[in-house]
Amino acid sequence: MTDRGGTVKGDRVEVVVDAGDATRTYEIEATRAGRRVDITHGRGLVAVTEVTRGGTAMRTARFMANRVIAVVEHPAAQEKGAGEVVTLRRSA
Repeated sequence: MTDRGGTVKGDRVEVVVDAGDATRTYEIEATRAGRRVDITHGRGLVAVTEVTRGGTAMRTARFMANRVIAVVEHPAAQEKGAGEVVTLRRSA
């Protein structure tokens, strides 16, 4: 996923795969706060991994690259006011 300064629960990736006579859709989601979803590809495979803040892979889904039709990233909706600094001033 694209780095937005912090990762949040709800980031997810949708992978559409050709299953011969039909297509199948798989969703991989960051299930806890602080986790992210990484996508890697190479050597004929596409891997989607849920990773902790420390870099430990929790879950991995692997697909044959020649069967993957689309990989769609869905960032979680950011909370209203997240990252926003509000200064409270008192009148003298």
